[in-house]
Amino acid sequence: MTPFHLAFRIDDIESTRAFYGGLLDCQTGRETGNWIDFDFFGHQISAHIGPRPDTILQTLVGGIEVPLAHFGAVLPWETWQALAERLTDRGAEFVITPQVRFAGEPGEQGTFFVRDPSGNALEFKAFRNAASMFDATTTAGAQS
Repeated sequence: MTPFHLAFRIDDIESTRAFYGGLLDCQTGRETGNWIDFDFFGHQISAHIGPRPDTILQTLVGGIEVPLAHFGAVLPWETWQALAERLTDRGAEFVITPQVRFAGEPGEQGTFFVRDPSGNALEFKAFRNAASMFDATTTAGAQS
């Protein structure tokens, strides 16, 4: 697997460090006064201080309104379940609670959404059949 890099906007370093480093258990990388890197499940994410957008857009996926702008990680099923339980136990506020979408279909997946302290939406998902993640024959709209 080749890691990806994603840069995104945040309000401040300390609340971001607490969320990604503390709540999600991501290792902290390099940082300055206005950005900080994390090892996000094997990928490099860079959080940069900047202004908040005026509007949060939504889109429909599997009959559920989800944040249009979001990022996240596709995890093994057991890892996804353990993360959902850990966040629940730590009192995380879910945008969309842990659930299974497209049950019994080729694109069956567990998913949940949370927001970081800066309002960025994150989706964590797991496919029941990992090989179906990029399968064009899976349910229309299964990808998000």
